[in-house]
Amino acid sequence: MKTVNSLFLLLLFSVTLSAQQTQKDSTQIYYLIGNDSILRTSLELDEVVLTGVKKDKDDEERKKFLLLQRRVLKVYPYAKTTADNLIMLQKNMAKLKSEKEKKRYYKIVENYLENEFEGQLKKLSRKEGQILVKLIYRQTGKTTYELIKELKSGFKAYVSNNTAKMFDISLKEQYNPFDVTEDFLIESILIIAFNESRLVKQPPANDINYAELSAVWKEKIEKSKAIKAAREANSSN
Repeated sequence: MKTVNSLFLLLLFSVTLSAQQTQKDSTQIYYLIGNDSILRTSLELDEVVLTGVKKDKDDEERKKFLLLQRRVLKVYPYAKTTADNLIMLQKNMAKLKSEKEKKRYYKIVENYLENEFEGQLKKLSRKEGQILVKLIYRQTGKTTYELIKELKSGFKAYVSNNTAKMFDISLKEQYNPFDVTEDFLIESILIIAFNESRLVKQPPANDINYAELSAVWKEKIEKSKAIKAAREANSSN
């Protein structure tokens, strides 16, 4: 994964380090896992309760969820750092007058972050890399492709995206927890982690209304249950 992770260094090279206070969120959210199986219609975000599961299928789904959880907890700090420091970079760059000063400052940051993060990023798997792309979009409001284009060049973004595709990663991937099941699960994992202070909360670039998100997935779950019930009724006739 050395080649792919070097793409993310392009983003981290564009930033300087900062920190943010830990916050908590007690929002409720609806939870869906798998195609039909439901762990619980609603849950308090300070705990995960597994109830009414079919052992074989849902144990497998639970394992998949826990794997996703581990991946999200691992890569979220990189996405947060990217967003935090992208803002810092823009502020510092605005204070510099000449292009020469900006290039010198950029090079200092680049060298520092290469030593700070390169070893850690090389350890990411392909799936963790794709989740990182999604979370970078969540925290910055821009795709990794767009950021590389702005910070480097359109050509660099094009080459980077084509290279990432060789590892089944799209740098143009967005984050949409309202429509994509995996993104919804990622958002659920983040909310729980923020509430438990396992991750430092950073607001997403585009506000996510958790009550609305919860309502959307409640409707999806109810529709899924109705469709399944109708199919079972038809098959028994």
